[in-house]
Amino acid sequence: MAAKVVDASAIAALLFGEPEAGSVADQLRDGQLFAPPLLWLEVANVCLKKMRRHPELRTSLRAAFRLLDGLTIERADVNHGEVLDMANNAGLTVYDASYLWLARKVDAALVTLDQQLASADATVPQKRV
Repeated sequence: MAAKVVDASAIAALLFGEPEAGSVADQLRDGQLFAPPLLWLEVANVCLKKMRRHPELRTSLRAAFRLLDGLTIERADVNHGEVLDMANNAGLTVYDASYLWLARKVDAALVTLDQQLASADATVPQKRV
């Protein structure tokens, strides 16, 4: 089973039925999933924004958010100092760099819909941190 680090953009697409959900599901299939603890907060924030934009969908959005608890994603801590350096060097936010740092740490593929993060994933050296 291949290790994969999944970010909030990918999980939100899956949970909230966004157009990219099928592609994300295919990428996650047969993977051992990892994420930094901030994933849960970021996905909650996505849900909140959607509820504010579409208050009539509040009940279904909260139900979709609760599905996150049913996903088997291992929470993995990150080294904040190393993440800060990676963010600075790669031009990422600390949040995005957390996912990239973890992918390097556990030698995993990064599953993201964030184009800036995907670009950094392609350019930041693959060496283990």
